[in-house]
Amino acid sequence: MTPRFTLPAYHDRSLGDVLPAVAAAMGIEAGFHETSLNLPESQRYVIFLVDGLGYELLRDHREDAPFLHSLLDDQPPATVGVPTTTATSLTSLGTALTPGTHGVVGYTSRIPGTDRLLNALSWDPKVDAREWQPHQTAFARFAAAGVHTTVVNKRDFEGSGLTIAGNRGAEFVGADRVGERLAAVLVASRPGPSLTYMYDGDLDWTGHKYGVASSAWEQQLCMIDAAAEHLRETLPSDTRILIVADHGMIDSPLEKRIDIDDHPDLRDGIAVFGGEARFRHLYCRGGAVNDVMANWRSVVGKRAKVIARDDALALGWFGDVSPSVRPRLGDVMVACHDDFAIMSMSAFPHETKLVGMHGSLTSAEMLIPILVA
Repeated sequence: MTPRFTLPAYHDRSLGDVLPAVAAAMGIEAGFHETSLNLPESQRYVIFLVDGLGYELLRDHREDAPFLHSLLDDQPPATVGVPTTTATSLTSLGTALTPGTHGVVGYTSRIPGTDRLLNALSWDPKVDAREWQPHQTAFARFAAAGVHTTVVNKRDFEGSGLTIAGNRGAEFVGADRVGERLAAVLVASRPGPSLTYMYDGDLDWTGHKYGVASSAWEQQLCMIDAAAEHLRETLPSDTRILIVADHGMIDSPLEKRIDIDDHPDLRDGIAVFGGEARFRHLYCRGGAVNDVMANWRSVVGKRAKVIARDDALALGWFGDVSPSVRPRLGDVMVACHDDFAIMSMSAFPHETKLVGMHGSLTSAEMLIPILVA
């Protein structure tokens, strides 16, 4: 295993351990797995997930986020799962399961038995989210245990496939603006016991468009910091706020990318090309796995890890893997090192416009903060 990758800390200190740890802090028996993540006791918890707020980014931006940075307080980072992408991470948080069990294994992944890809953010009306992710969510477990459980998110996300997969069982409150979301959290968190989850995607959007080295990203981080501090000042002192993230982010310069459309040989033996720019799922035609691996290794060299599915499973990238989930994973996977990215203008033209990216196993993408306020 390359030392440039960080392995997920499933059932130890990962995003999927957050809600089991909250349940323990609330004294609730809901059948969660044991975790080494310890949180302070409280009957009211607010989970504030900031999309794209990697641990290393927060660590290195003290002046832009003084309140959040003060909460680091030498706390060790946690990890997300593999790949480091929003759909996978949000489902890991919402189910307390590993990606190999909940089955949302990437931004795009193959729908078994077809040559179609499921885009896990926009979803597919032909795919039932309850069948794709059949397990009871962690939010549903809290609700069944008598906890007032609420998800506060943009109105467009109500009833979406990803929301159903990871958040079903909680009351959904639609709120599009920051102030509106904060107000909704104040109302939802009043009863006791209560669990309130609030999602904010603006930092991630800014990083994708402008990059994490941009002034726009730094200004957006300032706004997130102010919102978190305002939430702490407004909520009662016995309500705990937990600030977490779903992944970090890196900037990928144009000269550090390749477009497979410029390398037609990289298509040889591949039936479906999926994943995302920093973590590709390659679904091979029968008997082509070894040739595909050799071909890709000859082109990407040391810029990425080209690995067969069984070897990735042996390394624990996806945690426990259910039989139904296995064919959703690429026969071959390509995980990028450093700031390398693999594009396809013909298949994923929108990705070529991104500056900031995530998906692979570098520490900048894998490590997230878990902050208690």
